[in-house]
Amino acid sequence: MPQVTLPQWRDFVAAHPNLHLLQTAEWGELKSAFGWKPVRILSGDMGVQILFRKLPLGLTIGYIPKMTIGDQSSANSDQFWKEVDSICKRHHAIFLKLEVDAWETSLTPTPLPAGEGRGVRESPHNIQPPRTIVIDITGSEDDLLARMKQKTRYNVRLAEKKGVTVRAWDDLDGFHQMMQVTGGRDDFGVHSLDYYRRAYQLFHPTGMAELLVAEYEGQPLAALMVFARGRRAWYVYGASNDQERNRMPTYLLQWEAIRWAKVRGCEEYDLWGVPDEDEAKLEAQFESRHDGLWGVYRFKRGFGGELKRAVQAMDRVYSPLLYKLYLQFLRNRE
Repeated sequence: MPQVTLPQWRDFVAAHPNLHLLQTAEWGELKSAFGWKPVRILSGDMGVQILFRKLPLGLTIGYIPKMTIGDQSSANSDQFWKEVDSICKRHHAIFLKLEVDAWETSLTPTPLPAGEGRGVRESPHNIQPPRTIVIDITGSEDDLLARMKQKTRYNVRLAEKKGVTVRAWDDLDGFHQMMQVTGGRDDFGVHSLDYYRRAYQLFHPTGMAELLVAEYEGQPLAALMVFARGRRAWYVYGASNDQERNRMPTYLLQWEAIRWAKVRGCEEYDLWGVPDEDEAKLEAQFESRHDGLWGVYRFKRGFGGELKRAVQAMDRVYSPLLYKLYLQFLRNRE
């Protein structure tokens, strides 16, 4: 039986230190508390964590977040995808959405699972933000500061001069309150307190996450939850209130999160989401636009990273008619 237990999946993940954060057992357990069912599959040297979301009439949607696609020519590949299909059909999935842990380039084809042409197609929708900024955090701290834009480097140092300090924090209630302020100010959705608390409880004891707070004279001003695994770190959740913003606390906070990741041996720091536009458009419009992720692009661009786009999500369709109705439903919501 290819479906494995949680301990077996933990062993597989431990043997693959650069597997994406969203394929960890902890991420599956987090999502399981909020409407998703994680199912883990091992077949030969290939493994995947699938999340299933219930729909009416006993149907589901399957979702593989940030899967590593290995050698699709291997003898094990066809058998692996047969096992995936079997699990999805057993859960009455309309389709399986696959987001690959790979960057889109003009030189490489989109990596597709075995079975292309048999119901696998490029998806019109991604779940995770497809475009992001990734910072190379190898080299010295002086190197990292030198690669930042001048204004960002200035604001990091200004925050220090103006008495802002950063430390580890465990006040999830305070963090959630700050997230609500930020969500209201910048018009984005905020998870529940239970969600952030569960994420912290799952990841922090493993050393894969830290909650950091920037303060001035003991008053919390900004906070973020940073995650790290293997050579990569991710800035996933961040917030600030409306107090003492002239002290630039978010800049020093982000810098300390980068330093935290660097101490852990990470080589890349993913800022997790900017508008899905090419760099020319981003640079032309970021000063005038503040909707959606535009509001954070100005901030994130200053840390000296590289704009990257993930490979477009793919949908492996099991029920074409219901899939068509699902896409129409999404279009009607837009």
